[in-house]
Amino acid sequence: MSTTVLSAIRPAPVKTAAERALSEAFSNASAALPGTGWVSAVRADAMRRLEASGLPTRRVEAFKYTDLRERIKEAFGPAVAPSRVDNEAIEAALGELADLDAVRIVLVDGVYCAELSCLEGLGDEVEQMPLGPLLRKAPSWLEGKFAAGRFPEETALTALNTAFMSDGLLIKVKPGQRGAKPVLIVSVAAGAEASTTALRHVVAMEAGSAMTLIEAFVALPGASTKGIVSAITDVTVADGADLTHVKCVFDKASAAHLGGWVVKLGANARYRGFQLTAGPKLVRNDIGVEMEGEGSKLDISGAFLGRDTNHIDTTLVVDHKVPGCESRELFKGVLADRARGVFQGKIIVRPGADRTDGKQMARVLLLSDDAEFDSKPELEIYADDVACGHGATAAALDDDLMFYCRSRGIPEAQARVLLIEAFIGDAVEKLEDDAVREALMQVARLWLAGGGS
Repeated sequence: MSTTVLSAIRPAPVKTAAERALSEAFSNASAALPGTGWVSAVRADAMRRLEASGLPTRRVEAFKYTDLRERIKEAFGPAVAPSRVDNEAIEAALGELADLDAVRIVLVDGVYCAELSCLEGLGDEVEQMPLGPLLRKAPSWLEGKFAAGRFPEETALTALNTAFMSDGLLIKVKPGQRGAKPVLIVSVAAGAEASTTALRHVVAMEAGSAMTLIEAFVALPGASTKGIVSAITDVTVADGADLTHVKCVFDKASAAHLGGWVVKLGANARYRGFQLTAGPKLVRNDIGVEMEGEGSKLDISGAFLGRDTNHIDTTLVVDHKVPGCESRELFKGVLADRARGVFQGKIIVRPGADRTDGKQMARVLLLSDDAEFDSKPELEIYADDVACGHGATAAALDDDLMFYCRSRGIPEAQARVLLIEAFIGDAVEKLEDDAVREALMQVARLWLAGGGS
């Protein structure tokens, strides 16, 4: 019997309870999700793709270490309505980030909340609008942002986000303008009922513009611990523009955080990204950067902190398409108990992308014999005149350094915190804004002291 016939009669994989629940949730909620016309068609097409592929398994190379079909046991529909919360609760959840002098835009359970947002200081140079009302109007100019094929690698997670997206933000910085204040987007999990929250942000940095953008994911006391958060940020940095982009995930309530950044860089553009993860049981952060203009520079770093049975996966693809571009990636992790960290980093250098300079490194501290770190660095180079390299290390705390601290009267617990803080500090120090950098270090210190996740 031929392979073709065998393939034709092989039964389709049996859907898991979570996959069946997602299909049922979409069927029940699709009419209530914002959007008509092409929006409804895009949603339905995304759901068909998700149902056809199912949640990714380890048989999919990009999910070799993070089998979502196995790990996501339950799935839920979108929140019926955002929970009622107040600014005091949000301030407490943000911690040190609440003290930043920033424009604050708040979404609760996946819906923009004008009464909790503070746009003072936004200025005419930055335009912003919530996505939900736009999806309801379904303007034709927006359709291309959501059509299949928009992202370099369409995955089931992209389809999930497109099918269930309830809101998000469209942000544009005008040509040659600089945002006077950082923009802080706060995504709050508050509902006592488990739900799937899907947010889509679209950021356009026009030629010569500059801004700092911070995304923070937090949870309030009493929020369900079973929810799923899907969040994709689609960024375009035009010629000569400069964006600092920070993401902080310390939402301890969500069972799974499925995030994605998709970034396109123009000529002489500069993009500095940083991610801090310390909270959800399961985290998958996909980062895809396309360097499309000559002379563009990328510097992206992050720190992930895991304990108990946390599973934190960062998968990064940097695609050098044109000559003369530079990329730097540095990720630091700290894993305790039975936590597992994953870093998959790929640098692609296309034919003709001469004078590419790309460097990538991942380093992890293992604080337990049961903790695990999996790394898969990759280089795909199709040009000659390049300088590229990658590396990964995993180790325990240095006994000699511990002895040095103890010999100077520093208690063991405090010595451990100091050494771990210094270890992840290399990544955090890449942030140029002093206030943002200190706020993130304080979040890390709280986790190290046992007050975090």
